[in-house]
Amino acid sequence: MRVSDVGRRFGKLAVVFSLAAAPIGYAGAQVGIAPAEGALIQDRQDRQDRQAPRGEFRDTSNGMREAPTNGSLALAALDRKIADLDAEENAAKKELSELAGKLAIQKKKSIAQGRAYYRMTRAGMLPAGGGVHSFLQWAMRVERAKKNIRFDVAEERRLSGRGAELAKTLERVAKDRSQLASQRSAMDAARYAIADESRRSEAFDRAFAGSGEFIAVNGENGASSGFSAARGHLLFPVAVRANARVARREGTNGPGVEIATPANTVVRAVYAGRVAFADRYGPYGRLVILDHGDHYYTVTGNLATIDVRIGDELVAGERLGIAGDEGRGPMVYFEVRHRTETLPPATWLGLNL
Repeated sequence: MRVSDVGRRFGKLAVVFSLAAAPIGYAGAQVGIAPAEGALIQDRQDRQDRQAPRGEFRDTSNGMREAPTNGSLALAALDRKIADLDAEENAAKKELSELAGKLAIQKKKSIAQGRAYYRMTRAGMLPAGGGVHSFLQWAMRVERAKKNIRFDVAEERRLSGRGAELAKTLERVAKDRSQLASQRSAMDAARYAIADESRRSEAFDRAFAGSGEFIAVNGENGASSGFSAARGHLLFPVAVRANARVARREGTNGPGVEIATPANTVVRAVYAGRVAFADRYGPYGRLVILDHGDHYYTVTGNLATIDVRIGDELVAGERLGIAGDEGRGPMVYFEVRHRTETLPPATWLGLNL
């Protein structure tokens, strides 16, 4: 190929470089938390706790100092990884922005060098006189121009390659951070669910820790004589024809009664009392606990709706809600308790089960 051909080809050189500003995440195996790794966070943290000083302590509402839990440490570790991704994103974007300017300058320089080389070697520009010395000087200038062109082309390629690497980094970071954000949301949801279940469990237990001083005075079935005197004479929880059978709910020491009902059946208070709990709780589903005084309680669960609030004082027969259906047909679950002991409810309802 003639030197002049090299010049013409280089004069037409154009380098296209796309700067991708993609959102960033962290999918790399070295940083991302895979599902299996997420499950092992606690074990890994336990090992670290045995090898390193304890973490930071936090103040509690009672003024005590409390060590961080494994759950909070796992969240902190996840947040640190997300922060690392943010830092990597910012650094990559900054370098990519600077690289765009450098690449534009280098491209102009390469084109200028190519054009100069072309002018030096085109027909009519060769030294016609001056002898050998003049020709050698011209040849040396041409050789320097060729070296400069090779250097500029290599530098332009290097900058373009680095830009492509940064674009891939931004794409990887976007995927990784998306995964970490999903894990963070899942951990938050699980933590909130555990805290909510703990709150419900504590409220459920508190419902059976009343003072026993409540006295029903507006009931229909001997309320002023006390709940114990109504044994065998309690109202049935529903005012329709229904089938009842002995059943249990997880975590109780004694039996309850499941009452199969038609759909949308109203469920009522079997005796006058104060609402001590009205919420969803574990295997009971939506339930209402009534405090009838002298540490006697009735538990009415598997409700579709709850139509009372904690603290409401009800008379016998007053509406609690609607019978629910959680996959086995409409039914109501009913218990009688004295303190925390579950009593056989059939005897209290006058049933022979």
